[in-house]
Amino acid sequence: MSENLDKSNVNEAGKSKSNDSEQGLEDAEDAVEGADEALQKAIKSDSSSPQRVQRPHSSPPRFVTVEELLETARGVTNMALAHEIVVNGDFQIKPVELPENSLKKRVKEIVHKAFWDCLSAQLSEDPPAYDHAIKLVGEIKETLLSFLLPGHTRLRNQITEVLDLDLIKQEAENGALDISKLAEFIIGMMGTLCAPARDEEVKKLKDIKEIVPLFREIFSVLDLMKVDMANFAISSIRPHLMQQSVEYERKKFQEILERQPNSLDFVTQWLEEASEDLMTQKYKHALPVGGAAAGSGDMPRLSPVAVQNYAYLKLLKWDHLQRPFPETVLMDQSRFHELQLQLEQLTVLGAVLLITFSMAAPGISSQADFAEKLKMIVKILLTDMHLPSFHLKDVLTTIGEKVCLEVSSCLSLCGSSPFTTDKETVLKGQIQAVASPDDPIRRIMESRILTFLETYLASGHQNFFFFFFGGLSPVQRELFFFFFLFARLVNYNKIFFFFFFDAILSKILVRFFFFFFLQQQYYSLAAFFFFFFLMLHWKMAI
Repeated sequence: MSENLDKSNVNEAGKSKSNDSEQGLEDAEDAVEGADEALQKAIKSDSSSPQRVQRPHSSPPRFVTVEELLETARGVTNMALAHEIVVNGDFQIKPVELPENSLKKRVKEIVHKAFWDCLSAQLSEDPPAYDHAIKLVGEIKETLLSFLLPGHTRLRNQITEVLDLDLIKQEAENGALDISKLAEFIIGMMGTLCAPARDEEVKKLKDIKEIVPLFREIFSVLDLMKVDMANFAISSIRPHLMQQSVEYERKKFQEILERQPNSLDFVTQWLEEASEDLMTQKYKHALPVGGAAAGSGDMPRLSPVAVQNYAYLKLLKWDHLQRPFPETVLMDQSRFHELQLQLEQLTVLGAVLLITFSMAAPGISSQADFAEKLKMIVKILLTDMHLPSFHLKDVLTTIGEKVCLEVSSCLSLCGSSPFTTDKETVLKGQIQAVASPDDPIRRIMESRILTFLETYLASGHQNFFFFFFGGLSPVQRELFFFFFLFARLVNYNKIFFFFFFDAILSKILVRFFFFFFLQQQYYSLAAFFFFFFLMLHWKMAI
């Protein structure tokens, strides 16, 4: 990915304009507002189509009710859950485990202990009071019935008959209630309905003889069975959800957008930055030698797809602590952040290997076994690269020592001249320098990786297994996997939110091209309006 050009170059290109052109600039700035309004009306006219999504005008903050906030929160939660199920094939609900010594866990333990102590006290009375116990049996009954499918008629009748609360109350009033038999039936039914992974937990229940600890463990196992049932339901509905997920997420996001009209502000800023960076780069290449202003025929061209691809690449260099993430990719922020960390690790790995093979003997890099062994050593040492306790500079010092030992060993086996002390010192120093993000070799490696990734996205993912050159060959296997994960994530997001991007980019690109025309020596209002109607025609034809 080519480096960004400083925006001052654009201003310098406009210094040669005549006073008449400057006056035309002032007049045309008034015209662009009308152009934006006309474009917005055109977008509104298309919004009746189900494939059109309108980005509303930004509006000042307004007061919202608690009900609106709760409704929006529910919509976001449902949309995020559906998105996670579709995108993450390994998604599962896991039991909640509170941190040790946390306030929540202590409160939970105190409340539960008080509840079970109360139950124990009631059962210890003479005669025993079964009010709480019967309520617990009722909850167990409802839970067991919730596990049944519509075709489980026999099991449903059996549970309803044995756990008949009215009959149990009569038995308790007459002193004929046998809690042990009810518990035995419940445990047997749990063994019938539970997943094979829970057989061991259910089997342990049979060894508990006291009523209160038994009920406590029964509810604990039932909670695990609820999680298993939820995961089974997720795996069952995933194929159907994948068919409906695109329309569902668009609909939910549109509902959120209607309640919160400013919900695309960060997306707009993100796409504007990408458009500006690309326009600046292309404008740099459009300038003739000598820095003179380019003619109107040299106008750089931007496509919405190119802007989107570049915008997604910017997410790999995002400052997650200082900048809010764009709304349309917010549900995938953790995945993009993980890919960003992988990119940093791949960059360091590739830089170390590039330095090593550049300084070693010419034929050493062609030995596949040695290259793979060296790569595995470096990868293992960089495994915990992004943990707070990890110190990259110290680890690179260790890597330098290991690399020198491996290179010397390989050279001796090959019968080549040994590695000199001076070369070892230089090699260790260059490897240690990779710890700095501004290291030239590290920046070159990162630039090459991003360039390949940008090319791959622009190619429509047709030629994935292309040849890696420029020092990337040693890490091509890792890059293949990284490219696959990144491209799949980008494709999912594009499918879900393409029409939102389209509505925003149509306005951004018109404005950017308009101001590019203002920088040209042969600018005229006629040329601008011709271009505007051309863009409007393109917008309505999509």
